[in-house]
Amino acid sequence: MEGQKESNNGKKLQLLCLHGFRTSGKFLQKQISKWDPSIFAHFDMDFPDGIFPAGGKSDIEGIFPPPYFEWFQFNKEFTEYTNLEECVSYLTEYITSNGPFDGLLGFSQGATLSALLLGYQAQGKVLKEHPPMKLFVSISGSKFRDPSICEVAYKDTINVKSAHFIGAKDWLRLPSEELATAFHNPLIIRHPQGHTVPRLDEAATELLRGWTVDILRCNNCGLNNNYDEMENGLIENVQQEPRTENDSKEEMINANVGKTEVEVLDAAKA
Repeated sequence: MEGQKESNNGKKLQLLCLHGFRTSGKFLQKQISKWDPSIFAHFDMDFPDGIFPAGGKSDIEGIFPPPYFEWFQFNKEFTEYTNLEECVSYLTEYITSNGPFDGLLGFSQGATLSALLLGYQAQGKVLKEHPPMKLFVSISGSKFRDPSICEVAYKDTINVKSAHFIGAKDWLRLPSEELATAFHNPLIIRHPQGHTVPRLDEAATELLRGWTVDILRCNNCGLNNNYDEMENGLIENVQQEPRTENDSKEEMINANVGKTEVEVLDAAKA
């Protein structure tokens, strides 16, 4: 495939992007489009839909058009999962057939699932013939809570370069903090909003762009395992952007949904 050729020639890397619960690949693509395009200028980004149609109401109805999808189902405590093994099998086949991919990006359910795949790959449970992933971008991700999963996926520190977006008002703030500890030397970018893909101010944009450029440089030089010199990154209290009528409407939805997975389009800058 074209992206693979470019990656092998030291140009573009392949990034698989997994959306959140009961949304879609197009919705995540729209959310990420809020970020400066220079951040992922050297990446080909793939935004597939979840394998199951949404089994209930989507919290982005009226904000972004259907159809909506989900990757797997779970109970209220997020300790029991339905169709998770089928989802993992589907994604490993997708990655093998459409890759190789250099990294994963995910929001909420998509980030949680991405981290699981990385942990499983590190332990030799999946993607044994696929090259090791080089990077991971987590937005409101978390760990699975089933001990049988944790004992495998998070058994050892995951040695993949990772960036974690953590919202001060996100109901998954603490689980997102915990997920970051599963990775070696994570880059943490904090924002003041809730469960959403935040817009980035100039400082956050520069930091994330520098992070991706360093990964690209390491890839081109064949130094993918020599990233220890990058110190932990932290951005706190990112400033707000002028608000719009859409922002207020979408944040109100975000504030009222409780503990359900929501992706809020064009939220206020964080």
